Amino acid sequence: MIKVSVSAKNKVRTLMMEEGFDPYQDYIRVSVKSGGCSGLSYDLNFDKKTNDDDKLYEDNDVKIIVDKKSLLYLLGTTLDYSGGLNGKGFVFINPNAQRTCGCGESFSL
Repeated sequence: MIKVSVSAKNKVRTLMMEEGFDPYQDYIRVSVKSGGCSGLSYDLNFDKKTNDDDKLYEDNDVKIIVDKKSLLYLLGTTLDYSGGLNGKGFVFINPNAQRTCGCGESFSL
């Protein structure tokens, strides 16, 4: 399961509407790809459709789709949004990550 914090939910809804997506019908697509200073990096996009190999989660009224390959790395992760002095952006709180880079955008297991 993937969770969404209240602050992430609010920011997602705003961004989805700005980009022409419907936050009540469309999805956040979260995936993991090779790259980044720690070996793996997160990818977050909006999508209007699901694929056959996607797993659908819904938390805090946000629909999240994850492909099967990425799901292994993301189980138990919480998507948060930080708007503080140290920088703005989405933050992945991943209990599976053994090491993360300073920017929080990549990790390793």
